[in-house]
Amino acid sequence: MGTGGKTFNAHVLLATTYPHKHVRPMADDDSDLRRGIGELLSRWGGLQMAVKNKWGGNDSLEKSQDLAHDLFHLLSQTNAVITVDEIESFLHESLLLSFSTEMEDGSTEEVAEQLMILREEICLRGSH
Repeated sequence: MGTGGKTFNAHVLLATTYPHKHVRPMADDDSDLRRGIGELLSRWGGLQMAVKNKWGGNDSLEKSQDLAHDLFHLLSQTNAVITVDEIESFLHESLLLSFSTEMEDGSTEEVAEQLMILREEICLRGSH
C-alpha cells in the first residue's frame, strides 16, 4: 500500500458489535435492494471503522452513503451480467479511493458475495 494509506485487518472487529451504525439505508426510497445494501454496509465492521475514524475525512459518512448509492446503481442494472469479482473490485477500489483503506481480512469478498446473493434474491422476486 502506498504512503498515507491504511491497511486494515478487521478479524477482531468483525466480532465486535457497533452501538452506532454509520451507514444507514437511504431515505426517500424503500426498495428492498436499497434497504438491503444499507443493512449489509451497516454491518461491515471495516467500513464502519473507516467511517467512525474518519479515514475518508470529515465527509466519511457521506462517502459511505455514496458507496451505498453507487452499489444500488450497479446492482439494479437488470439486463447487465455482474459478477462477484466485479462487485469485489468495485468495493476494493471504493475503499481505496474514498478511505485510503484496504481490507485484508476477507470481508470485502464476503460483502461482495452477500451483495450478489441479495441482488439475485430480489431479481427472482421481481421487486426493485
